[in-house]
Amino acid sequence: MIKRILEISGRAFHLSVRDDQLRLQAPGHSKAKPLHSVPCEDLGVLVIEHPQVTFSQSVITRLTAWGATIVFCGPDHLPAALALPVSRNTEVVSRLQDQIAASKPRQKRIWQQLVIAKIRAQAENLPHDELTAKKLRVLAGQVRSGDPANVEAHAARLYWGVWLDSPPGGQRFRRDIEGDGINALLNYGYAILRAAVARALVSAGLQPALGIHHKNRSNAFALADDLLEPLRPLVDRTVQALARQGLTQLTSQGKRELLALLHALVEFNGQTGPLMVVLHRYTAGFLRCLQGREKKLVVPRQRQTPPPPAPGKQARTE
Repeated sequence: MIKRILEISGRAFHLSVRDDQLRLQAPGHSKAKPLHSVPCEDLGVLVIEHPQVTFSQSVITRLTAWGATIVFCGPDHLPAALALPVSRNTEVVSRLQDQIAASKPRQKRIWQQLVIAKIRAQAENLPHDELTAKKLRVLAGQVRSGDPANVEAHAARLYWGVWLDSPPGGQRFRRDIEGDGINALLNYGYAILRAAVARALVSAGLQPALGIHHKNRSNAFALADDLLEPLRPLVDRTVQALARQGLTQLTSQGKRELLALLHALVEFNGQTGPLMVVLHRYTAGFLRCLQGREKKLVVPRQRQTPPPPAPGKQARTE
């Protein structure tokens, strides 16, 4: 079943759970008649952004018991914290042993495949005959085990230099993880997708803190960041389309479009399915590679459609 995504940002609600129904109650209204009610089992991701939203403890325990992830946003409207379910997977201990026992050469080979997939996906976000797209495809073939030459960073410099070749206002885009505007749209999309990847990892019994490449001791989601890398271009393409329509700020419309990405159809192993569903197959495939049962890691890919056209007349920004 495709899980629902619920974002609360437009108004304050008190959240509670009764009979495994998430109840959204507006201040001053009768508790007997909530404005909205959603079955807990239907929710995959709950995004709480409005600063005056309140909730009971049972909201976290029941939603996570049903496998939902709760994303808490900060004053900058970007995700600041996650509440992940403790996996009911019966092989959590053996999965942890698999992660610890995985050899360095095997981890490096998996990282090589992730980087190659990321660079190829970046090339697909550019016109096929674009010179930079051709260079990216060549670079993808030069990535070695563990990417010791840091081809990923070289590809990123080329990619971001032309990713939004004619931005609104005429000023060339510069990727800045601390920036606002288009950068904030990208950051929001990455954070939402990161939460979904972490959810899939936990469901597979994997520990998201044990990365194969990302190793920062303060990063509790290092493995999620590893598997997120080749998926970032999915966010890039969505933001690219929004920017070319004139939407260059982190508005409600932009957030809706980025949240909808979790339900977008992607290609995986010769089949097409919603991204949120495919993520579970992706993490299961990663586990098999980590265990040495498979060598090739299959990565979700955006459906093969032309990249968004260059902008003509710009739409009004909210």
